[in-house]
Amino acid sequence: MAPAKEDLPRRIALAHEWFSPRSTGGAELVVQAIDALLCSLQRTPQLAALVDGESARPGSWLFGRHIRTSPIQQLPWGVSHVQQYLPLLTLAIEQIDLGDAELVISSSHLVAKGVMTAPDQLHLSYVHTPVRYAWDQMHAYLSRSALARRGFGPLIRWQLHALRQWDQLSAQRVDHLLANSRFTARRIQKFWGRQAQVLHPPVAVERFRWDGARDDSYLCLCRLVPYKRVDLVVEAFNRLGLPLLVVGDGPERERLEALAGPTVTLLGRQSQEQVEALMSSCRAFVYAGLEDFGIAPVEAMAAGAPVIGLGRGGLLDTVRCATGGLEQATGVLFPDQNVGSLMEAVSWFEQNRIWRQLDAGAIRQWAERFRPEAFKTRFEATLRQAWTAHQGRCAVAASDPAEMPALQL
Repeated sequence: MAPAKEDLPRRIALAHEWFSPRSTGGAELVVQAIDALLCSLQRTPQLAALVDGESARPGSWLFGRHIRTSPIQQLPWGVSHVQQYLPLLTLAIEQIDLGDAELVISSSHLVAKGVMTAPDQLHLSYVHTPVRYAWDQMHAYLSRSALARRGFGPLIRWQLHALRQWDQLSAQRVDHLLANSRFTARRIQKFWGRQAQVLHPPVAVERFRWDGARDDSYLCLCRLVPYKRVDLVVEAFNRLGLPLLVVGDGPERERLEALAGPTVTLLGRQSQEQVEALMSSCRAFVYAGLEDFGIAPVEAMAAGAPVIGLGRGGLLDTVRCATGGLEQATGVLFPDQNVGSLMEAVSWFEQNRIWRQLDAGAIRQWAERFRPEAFKTRFEATLRQAWTAHQGRCAVAASDPAEMPALQL
C-alpha cells in the first residue's frame, strides 16, 4: 500500500553550522527542538555540520550520535576555532554529502543553508539571520575589528564581499525558507530577494515563576558584546539614579565596569537558577540591543516581568507596547537606540508606576505563545505542507511530457 501523501520521508538530514560546547545559544536550541521532533516522529535525522565537538562528549545531547562533518574537522584547531576558517567555510559546507536524504533541513546563521541538494530533494532552511557582519552590520564590525586596525581592512572587505555573493547565490538553492521573526524575513527579502515564512523559535517559558514578590531593581541580561549596547543601559541608569543589575560576561565587561555609577551593579555570569530568580523578582527587564528575535526578553515576560526595549527588530514580534494601551501590554518600546530615548521610556515607566498597572499573569500568558510545544506544532505542520507540495511537483503524474509546451502539436 502506498504511503499517504502527507507522510514524511524516512531519510532526513539535519544540518547546522557547528556542534560545539562553545556554542550553546538560541540557534542550537532550535536544532535540538527540530531533532527531538523528528525523533518523536520516528524520523531520526542524519546530522551534519562543519565540525563536531559534541558527539564524543558525555553529557551532551548529541553524545553517541553520528554526525557528518566537513574537511574543517581535520584541520588544526578546526573543531575548537572553526570560525577562524571563515574564508573556507562556504567551500567546506558544500563538501558534506547529503545526497542520500530525501528531505534536508538546515538551521542557518552563517553557511548551513549552502549544503548542496538535487532537484528531487526538498531543502527547507530555518534562518536565524543572514550573516550580520557581511551585510547591514559590516561597517560596525570593521570599526571594532583589531585585524582591520592593523592594516588588514582591505583584505577583510574583499572576503566579506565574496561572502555576500555566495550568501545570495546559495539562498536561491533553498526550496523553502523559514525566518525566526518578521525582521529576519525583511532582511532575507532585502539581501536575498526571497520570501520567508515566519516561525518564532521555541523559548523554555516553563523554567520561570511569575507569581513571586518583585523588588525595585531593573535587570539587563545578555552577553557583554558591543552590539548589545549595554553601555546605553548603564549610562541611562547612571543619569536616572535607579538601581540596575547587569548579568553576563564578555569583552565589554571591563569598559562597562568603568562606566557604571553607584546604582549599577555588574554581577557577571550567573547560574541558571540565579537568572530565573532575578527575572522573577525584577521590576522590569531592560534591553537596548537590535536583535533578529531576542530570547531573553521573552524569558523575562515568562517570569512576569515587563520589558523596556528597543522598538526595532525582533522585539516588535514579542513585546506589546504600553503606549498603545495598558490592557494587553507586556512592556514599553522606545524608538531610538540612544541614551535619551531609553531614559524617556524608563522615566515614563517610573513616574506613572506602570509596573503596578501591568498584570504579571497576563504577561506570562502572552509569553506562553512562544513555548516549545507551539514551535513543534507549527514546524511539523509547515514541514508536512512543504513535503506534500514537493511530492506533488515530483509525482509521476506531474511529469507527463505530453503537457510540455515544447511538445505540443
